[in-house]
Amino acid sequence: MVRVAVDFDGTIVENDYPQMGKPFLFAFETLKELQKRGFVLILWTVRTGKLLDEAVEFCRQNGVEFYAVNRNHPEEVMDADTPRKLEVDVFIDDRNLGGFPGWDKVFAILCPNEPYELSQKKVLKQYRKKSLIQRILGI
Repeated sequence: MVRVAVDFDGTIVENDYPQMGKPFLFAFETLKELQKRGFVLILWTVRTGKLLDEAVEFCRQNGVEFYAVNRNHPEEVMDADTPRKLEVDVFIDDRNLGGFPGWDKVFAILCPNEPYELSQKKVLKQYRKKSLIQRILGI
């Protein structure tokens, strides 16, 4: 099980903090695909309070629920004796050396056995406009 810490502003959405930025292309699709493959995702963000709640809800509405938010596990109690460093295998953040590489490169690094183009085609298929017959029959 690979534990992955994911930043919000500048990584999942465009950096417009404290406002809510627009989602980056394939951000949520990639995160959902990683979860399907057994990756444990932790939201690791500077947001707190209401802004954090809004970010968590925004992700939930887009189909991504994190294992934990700003902590190692949901039950962790943050106090003065709790280290702030997460115990994860990978950090996905726009502030890393070289900046955020994009979700295609993230997927390629974490899932090297499947070309990202195949995965993108799967995602794009859901956005393809249905034919008139499909719309009428609801298929």
